[in-house]
Amino acid sequence: MAHTNNNPKLLARVKRLKGQIEAIERALEAQAPCSDILNQVASVRGAMNGLTVELIEDHIREHVSNPDTETDPARAEGTADLIQVVRTYLK
Repeated sequence: MAHTNNNPKLLARVKRLKGQIEAIERALEAQAPCSDILNQVASVRGAMNGLTVELIEDHIREHVSNPDTETDPARAEGTADLIQVVRTYLK
């Protein structure tokens, strides 16, 4: 079973993204000002990056190494560093 199955936090993020995309669709249909639509698109991009960070971090912790349970201190530190880099890069 995948670690992403039935994850309420991930599903909530996807549902919010769906709502944001639908809001962009409505704004385009209503011919809203460009700046309003661009702000909505930027919000979706940020939300998508947040979802991506969650998925990558979960994948690292589940399939590569979990810094909270890793017995090798150097590996634990390297894993924690990698997670932080991903968070920073996709911020």
